[in-house]
Amino acid sequence: MTFGLVAGAGYLVWQQKDMLLAFENPIEAKDYPGPGTDDVTVEIGEGATGFDMAERLYDAGVVASKDAFVKAFDENPDAAGIRPGTRDMLTEMKASDAVALLAKNEMADLRVTIPEGFTVAQTIERLASVSGIPVADFRDALDDPDSIGLPEQAGGNAEGWLYPQTYPVDPEEESAADVLRRMVRNTVRELDERDVPPGEREDLLVKASLVEREGRIAQDRPKIARAIENRLEDDIKLQIDASLAYGLDKPGTELTNADKDADTPYNLERHVGLPPGPIANPSAASIDAVLAPADGNWKFWVTVNLDTGETKFAETYAEHQKNVAELRQWQADHG
Repeated sequence: MTFGLVAGAGYLVWQQKDMLLAFENPIEAKDYPGPGTDDVTVEIGEGATGFDMAERLYDAGVVASKDAFVKAFDENPDAAGIRPGTRDMLTEMKASDAVALLAKNEMADLRVTIPEGFTVAQTIERLASVSGIPVADFRDALDDPDSIGLPEQAGGNAEGWLYPQTYPVDPEEESAADVLRRMVRNTVRELDERDVPPGEREDLLVKASLVEREGRIAQDRPKIARAIENRLEDDIKLQIDASLAYGLDKPGTELTNADKDADTPYNLERHVGLPPGPIANPSAASIDAVLAPADGNWKFWVTVNLDTGETKFAETYAEHQKNVAELRQWQADHG
């Protein structure tokens, strides 16, 4: 059996002894004893040659050397039938075991990563683009809150309830509602583990979503949560741009001064208190920040370095204006 080309649903065996000999030196080939250590996912691309596979597995730490994989591939009569796709493998596998595993053509679960702070709209776009399940199916599921297990306190709005993490998705076995139901269930689990009473969950997710979109640095989130609580206690407008942007369905970087007069309940420049619902799906870290905010009297915060996310907090408006001036200077210095 010679080292082959894997393409589409079939394969092509091709004779290139000179190339094989140039690539392989069996005497010096290093190999792991196996069976393997850490989980790793490896993608075998459409039209990948055996040489491509050797490179990919070596770079992923699956095999000790490309030469060992070449030798094992050439000795395995099923190797030429390896098909494209994503495989669950292990690092530090014996080369012959790696070839045998690839030859089984058992594909890894399709995985979709939903980043922290994504909105529902961004979430279903990502789910649809990766899984192939139509966006319309996800929208239909969202229009039927019971089908996705959305708690009554959400008021029929899934925003904030689709827990961000990486999900395996099987589009042949799962519907859009099935996928969204798992995401809602994970949010409920997080709240259950923190003993959050059902009646307090929606407000918690609203606050956590604001913290999520405002806090780029983890240690800042409990301070932002405290500043939000301080403003709410004093009936001070939150004036959070991220909420305004959400209500206008536009990126925060595109907000204008005119937008601050927009007639939307998410415009916290005009309305005192919280927005009517979450503005994103918050992470566990943001939920924890709201449940245990830092101690302090801050009422203002501003990011003074848009590259690093450095944020400064203030108790008075005068102090806050100094921090805003620092931001303006940073913007001037960086064009």
